[in-house]
Amino acid sequence: MAIVHARVDERLIHGQVAMVWTNTVGATRIVVVNDAAVKDELIIAGLKMAKPAGVKLSILSLKRAAEKFKEGAYDEDKVFLITKSVPDMARLVADEVPIPQVNVGNVAKREGSRPIKKSVNLTEQDEACIREILAKGIPVTAQMIPNESSQSIESYL
Repeated sequence: MAIVHARVDERLIHGQVAMVWTNTVGATRIVVVNDAAVKDELIIAGLKMAKPAGVKLSILSLKRAAEKFKEGAYDEDKVFLITKSVPDMARLVADEVPIPQVNVGNVAKREGSRPIKKSVNLTEQDEACIREILAKGIPVTAQMIPNESSQSIESYL
């Protein structure tokens, strides 16, 4: 089955992700892909505490995530894939990780970014990465919660 949902959320696992999204998409495993997280014991401990009971958790670097998905390591799981940034998600797409769609959920305001909707602030690099993902035929939405409109992020760019 592999990836049932892929989300960009700089908070990684938090209440909305842990409870609402994981249940809505029926995930049996959350895969957090972030090069910094794999090296930070505090982040790892927080992610382990935040994940829902009964759901497996993998915390991987970008390189290792691409390898694991290519190996079919999670083919028996329903994976909820989370990256902290749009460029990281674009990298996974470029590395041919089989991502069926991307949801940009929460990207905070930072230098050089502009708001495209509430809680989604993108830089020019983010927008270029989204266009690369779209060019590969992968739909991209901007949804905070599952019952929000799932229209294409293109309408906000």
